[in-house]
Amino acid sequence: MNPRILPHPRALPVRSRSLRLAGALGMLVLATGCATGPRPTAPNPADPFEPFNRNVSRFNDVVDDNVLVPVATAYRKVLPSPVRSGVNNFFSNLGDVWNFANNVAQLKAQDSAETFMRLNVNTILGLGGLLDVATELGIDRHSEDFGQTLGRWGVPSGPYVVLPLLGPSTLRDTAALPVDVQGDMLHQISDVPARNSLYVLRVVDLRSNYLRASQLIGDAALDRYSFTRDAYLQRRRSEVFDGNPPDDGSGAD
Repeated sequence: MNPRILPHPRALPVRSRSLRLAGALGMLVLATGCATGPRPTAPNPADPFEPFNRNVSRFNDVVDDNVLVPVATAYRKVLPSPVRSGVNNFFSNLGDVWNFANNVAQLKAQDSAETFMRLNVNTILGLGGLLDVATELGIDRHSEDFGQTLGRWGVPSGPYVVLPLLGPSTLRDTAALPVDVQGDMLHQISDVPARNSLYVLRVVDLRSNYLRASQLIGDAALDRYSFTRDAYLQRRRSEVFDGNPPDDGSGAD
């Protein structure tokens, strides 16, 4: 997730592509420090829509700076850490429903079993997911979405794209987005005001978790767009191949 970009509701609890991307961005900033470099002159073959993507990214930055960051900052100041942890755990537990479905679709038997166990343990023993008991018991979370499922079965990622408000993506993941939205448990809530309120809370909660990471990236003298794009594509490829991407240089993912 480009930390300067408003994350989309579907991404938050479900697969937390945004969660893991933001974490990756933060670690990359720490690793690179304040490295500088001019904007690359040669076009990136993975980003044929770069001029358009840069314009969308700037728009997202404006929305993030003027709306999401102030709200997320106030959220962190007003709510104590245990409350925020409960909110985050609740949404993550809901996301495990779709994680389970995609693990099954990818024929990952062990990951499916562990995700099913997580869902039941946290729902029953964790007070509806407010407590992450499963992690304390050593049951790992295996976050998957439909874009990863398509990649698992050989669908190439396609060009990099930046979506308005939703942030970094690829052509494959953009095509998978409607399916992920349908698989989001919040989407199943029929009460529209309640559903929208939960969407907003989920976005604000996620953004509040990465205020520091976005500040590190903003302070580093980097071409933030290229940095975010390269980190996102690298991380996404790693996710599709479960951390073991092939070294054939083909880039197929």
